[in-house]
Parts: sequence; C-alpha cells; structure tokens
Amino acid sequence: MDGEKSAGSVKQVDIVAGSVDAMLSPMTDIFQVYTDGSFDATSRSGGWAIVAFKGDVQIHVASGTTIGSSNNSFEVLSVMRAASWLEAEATGMAAVIWTDSAHVVEGCRRWRFMWRGNGWKRVRSNPHERRRPIPDADVWRELDTLLEHNPLIAIQLCKGHSGISGNEQADAAARSALGLG
Repeated sequence: MDGEKSAGSVKQVDIVAGSVDAMLSPMTDIFQVYTDGSFDATSRSGGWAIVAFKGDVQIHVASGTTIGSSNNSFEVLSVMRAASWLEAEATGMAAVIWTDSAHVVEGCRRWRFMWRGNGWKRVRSNPHERRRPIPDADVWRELDTLLEHNPLIAIQLCKGHSGISGNEQADAAARSALGLG
C-alpha cells in the first residue's frame, strides 16, 4: 500500500515559516505529527495525511491516495508515513505521532510485538482464522521497523472531530486527497 509504488498518487507540501533556525527554536519543543486516514467503501480507495509541527509552527503536510480494504488500512498507513517522515527529517529527536484511531494505538503499543513473534499472522483458536496474515501486514511490518529504529517516537490517541487543530487539518487533508473535501 505504498502511495509512491501503487497506482495511487502522492501530494507533498512543505510549509516553511521563517528561517530553519527560527523554525527549530526552541529546541525543547518536540515534533508533533497529526495523522488521519479516510476511506470510501464504494470505490475501495482511501486517503492518508500527516501534518507536522515543531512547537507552534506547521512545518510539513503530506497526503496521498491508494486502494485499500478498510478505514483502518489508511489510519495505519498515515501513522507509518508519519514515522517514515520523522526518520528522514528528525532522526534521534523526540516526537509524538497523534492518531484518532484506537486500533492503531493498540497495534503500536501491544499487538505489533505479538504479530512480529507470530510471523505477522493471527493466532486464534478458531481453525478458520488461525495463522491468517493480519490485515495490512506489510504496512504494520514497516511501521514496526520504523518504531524500533526510533524509540523516541510516541504514539498517542487524540479524540477525532473535537476541534484539535492538527487533527482537523489531517482529517481535511486525507479527505481532500480522496476527493471528499
């Protein structure tokens, strides 16, 4: 589900206010990256978006579209894109990735360790479900690798559609990428 490698499209916009020194000062401010995914079940396509801040300054926006299977696919894809951007732009820096998806938060905090140990397959008592690959295993594997390489990245839950500016911007960008906004 890689926007650059699939039939989907990727839009990227870097927003710079002032000089790099002004943008990164004070250094005590950590990166805050808001993410969101959007999904249209009829077309089986979705959009993802990230909006990054350093302190109060918005420094990066990226969004894209691709084909997927569920809203969860695009929620985890957006968090993976945020972690990838942080690895490229803020290696070794503390950062928080905000998502409004409890599924993604639980996946990052608990399930990915079990999934990794099980070869990215489910372990269930139901024989029809046993040893089936988890949905979006390729994205989860990439996200797991990124989070292992960057232990200063925290994944946090924020309430969606509650007026949190970064979350609202990410939601609008994901919907816009999908053509809904």
